[in-house]
Amino acid sequence: MKKTGALIIGAVAALVLAIGAIWFASGWWDGADVEEDTNFIVPSGATLTSVANKLEDEGLIGSADGFLLRAKILGSGDPIKAGEFLLPSGASPARILDTFQHGEVIRRFVTIPEGLPSIMVYERLMAEDLLTGEIPVPAEGSVLPDTYDFERGESRGEVLARMQAAMKNYLAEAWPKRGDDIAVDSIEEAVILASIVEKETGVARERRMVAGLYSNRVKDGMLLQADPTIIYPITKGKPLGRRIRQSEIAAINDYNTYTMVGLPKGPITNPGRESIAAVLNPAETTARYMVADGTGGHAFAETLDEHNANVAKWFEIRRQRGEM
Repeated sequence: MKKTGALIIGAVAALVLAIGAIWFASGWWDGADVEEDTNFIVPSGATLTSVANKLEDEGLIGSADGFLLRAKILGSGDPIKAGEFLLPSGASPARILDTFQHGEVIRRFVTIPEGLPSIMVYERLMAEDLLTGEIPVPAEGSVLPDTYDFERGESRGEVLARMQAAMKNYLAEAWPKRGDDIAVDSIEEAVILASIVEKETGVARERRMVAGLYSNRVKDGMLLQADPTIIYPITKGKPLGRRIRQSEIAAINDYNTYTMVGLPKGPITNPGRESIAAVLNPAETTARYMVADGTGGHAFAETLDEHNANVAKWFEIRRQRGEM
């Protein structure tokens, strides 16, 4: 009888242990307090203990102590990463820990379009609430237009540094591929001329043609007469919002190419890859003049007489539209 009783007690104990083990494991693999897809931030330098307490505070796990005990026994010993993570609806504690250890941090995006001046790059980054810290207005022409990803809480300085490094890397790659007898003698000059091409190109297919025209003017020592160079000293590249005044056309400064021969002292915007490539390999053309053609593009001309005829056509289009 004693032996039978001992066997029964042993069996009961084993059963209790088995049930306890199942309960303990199910609380790790099956427990689900995440009721809907939830973004969760693991702060930089956080420990698993502090993260467990934060999970409990936010109602995503039942017990921080239970989470930590199960993580120690059943989880991976890999370190957790800082960042913002998506915890899907129904995520178990096991999946939560795995997400923090091996999952992808949520990335967000900011786009800098071609031809966005640096003052507006600054404003765009400062308006992004998920970034932190202050930045200066970047040097004009130092940012490569593109779409950049970032993490919540990342500093604006880090994002801006990536944008500027991208421009340096692209220029280093593009400059050795330049054509023969181009109009610029340095990378810096290429960016300046590309910034004018960027602002003066209405349709993408004309980019190399516009670059060829301005390259011809630079080589010939002609006034470039690019309207955006009048506007830049006034607005730092923002839209003027009105017609250019005669006094502004006649203004003498380091940018206005109506009153100076050659390139401005610096870029007037942040040119994109295609405008830089166009300056480094412009179209072969005899054109020296262009005027809007009413379709968003330009009519190109080699001689002043041809140009004047194109201007007359453009004025007639504007009169028909009621703009004159």
